[in-house]
Amino acid sequence: MKNTSEELLEVVDERNRVIGRERRGVIHARGLMHRSAQVFVFNARGELFLQKRSAKKDEFPGLWDSSAAGHVDPGESYEDCARRELEEELGIGEAVELEALFQIPASADTGFEHCSVFRCRHDGPMRLQPHEVDDGRWVAPAEMDRLVDDEKSGLTPAARRIWRLLKSSGNPGT
Repeated sequence: MKNTSEELLEVVDERNRVIGRERRGVIHARGLMHRSAQVFVFNARGELFLQKRSAKKDEFPGLWDSSAAGHVDPGESYEDCARRELEEELGIGEAVELEALFQIPASADTGFEHCSVFRCRHDGPMRLQPHEVDDGRWVAPAEMDRLVDDEKSGLTPAARRIWRLLKSSGNPGT
């Protein structure tokens, strides 16, 4: 597994404006605000694909998370990051239609990341990246509701928050 703690990321302020660059390890250790893209992948049946984060991750290891997610590289757009993470983590390389949904301000729930949330439709198969993802599964919306309501279900706080926001919009699936 590559040493991701040395990656340089942009540090941002509460308004999501770039104020500098720092190593990922320092950003996480100090709780500095930075950026991420989160993607929820739905299949034709309206099921959501969840990934189980690698047990070797420095944040939220072994928890169920968004279908794909990652830090925005310096100078990279949120959408480009979302597409890169879909390819890297799930092997979704073809041109899927990404729908930008909303942004979530940085907070403890998001790991101090300003998150831009996307969704797309893809029926698989997935090619899980073993250094990033330990497992994956499709869940029906009712099952996701149950997981979100169960604090011991093993969902990341960000996945919980995103699902609640999607549900409040009235149309979680694609």
